[in-house]
Amino acid sequence: MPSAQSHLPAAERPPAAVRLDHTNIYATDRHRSAAFLAAVLGLRVGTPFGPFLPVDLGNGVTLDYYEKRDEPIQSQHYAFLVPEEGFDGMIARLEAAGVTYYADPHHTDPGRTNGLFGGRGAYFEDPDGHNMEIMTRPYVRP
Repeated sequence: MPSAQSHLPAAERPPAAVRLDHTNIYATDRHRSAAFLAAVLGLRVGTPFGPFLPVDLGNGVTLDYYEKRDEPIQSQHYAFLVPEEGFDGMIARLEAAGVTYYADPHHTDPGRTNGLFGGRGAYFEDPDGHNMEIMTRPYVRP
């Protein structure tokens, strides 16, 4: 089946493999926020790179925490596809840290996980109010 972009002239087509390399996450304390997420996901905080503190997700993508103290942090959503065998450990680490997790993105169903797309998922806030999501199956898109 032809791709949605196969009708474009070759010069206008995107490269065959485009992938996210890194993204910046604003935090009031980059060390606290990076350590929090790394602990929940069972990862390590990397070596600072200039003003950034990376968390390497293991798939070639890093989350680069950047301190922003002069204005409020705008909440963003970050979703992580995690291995099924690691999900229970992540939930246990959230519970041990006293962090409430939710079955839904609006945080109305506390202490529960969801079963979307045949997997399991949960939402929780990081120290700056970013809406984090862990899920064991990717969303089925139309």
